[in-house]
Amino acid sequence: MKTTLTAVALLGLFAGNAHGQELSGAITFGSYTGVFEDEYKKAVIAPFLAAHPGVTVTYTSDRASSGLLGQARAQAGDPQMDVVLFDVSTALIGNKEGLFAPFTVQDVPNLADLVPQATVQEGYGPAATFDHAVITYNTAAIPQAPTSLEVLWDPQYAGRIAATSMPSILGTGLMIMTSAMLGEDYTASVEQSVEKLAELAPAVQTFDPKPDSYTLVMNGAVDLATGWNARGQFYADQSNGTLAVMTPSEGTILQINTINLVEGSKNPELAKAFINHALSPEAQAAFTEAMFYSPTNSKAAPSDEAQARTVFGQLDGTLPLDWAWVATQNDRWNAMWKRRIISAGN
Repeated sequence: MKTTLTAVALLGLFAGNAHGQELSGAITFGSYTGVFEDEYKKAVIAPFLAAHPGVTVTYTSDRASSGLLGQARAQAGDPQMDVVLFDVSTALIGNKEGLFAPFTVQDVPNLADLVPQATVQEGYGPAATFDHAVITYNTAAIPQAPTSLEVLWDPQYAGRIAATSMPSILGTGLMIMTSAMLGEDYTASVEQSVEKLAELAPAVQTFDPKPDSYTLVMNGAVDLATGWNARGQFYADQSNGTLAVMTPSEGTILQINTINLVEGSKNPELAKAFINHALSPEAQAAFTEAMFYSPTNSKAAPSDEAQARTVFGQLDGTLPLDWAWVATQNDRWNAMWKRRIISAGN
């Protein structure tokens, strides 16, 4: 899916890029579809366009990081995208395959102000947003807020649960969080968590929530679902509190979206200028206010109210997770999900 945004003049203001040069031309930006696309356009892309009347940005979207990686692979010989924002685990694959290009603080000055956790691979695209895995629930069905991941195994909610499975990283996260709940070191073995999730499987209504788990919770189709905090907080407001969000006391995983320069971009200077803008304190704060993703720029200053609803301040308290190492386990873990967890629910 593609939509095009054309720059508008802001009181006749002329603005240059980080090196004082006039910006012009067009780039294509790839990221998630749906509410993420709607809010990112308003909070991040529109101000960039308003400041640069000679620029056009086309937004191309996909439901999942895997789809965006597929687009980048298909275009490797003739890139149509210039900048891609998606999950770090997928970005690491793209880096290894030569689909993305490194850049420096000279290219993107705002790199200098990012928090340490934002550097995910030296020289390649840094974190543009932080998020974390949560449980969402319907407050009409569950008026007293749960606190533990154990709520998923409560018999009274059998058949009223939506859980996203692998290959989604939300499935990966659920397995790692289950290991933490059981006191298992997932880097040594996930046998205990696989067995525990197999016990849960018969109570799960769907492992592939459609249209999405947030909608299923809001319309009462399920009582509990796995999800991401940022979208959960957004839909909590949209639903007037019908959907609520719980971070399990046993711990959560940090989800990182990186912003990446496509190797062979046809307009690399404009692409780097856009990346610099996306990492700026102003753009970071605006997107936090819009969608509750935690900023990665240490100078970003969203409201205390918005910041409190993000993973900000809890980055060091999330479960230790090396996404590069996890990538080496994906095939094995995905097979375990299919053969031992999902099949247990049939």
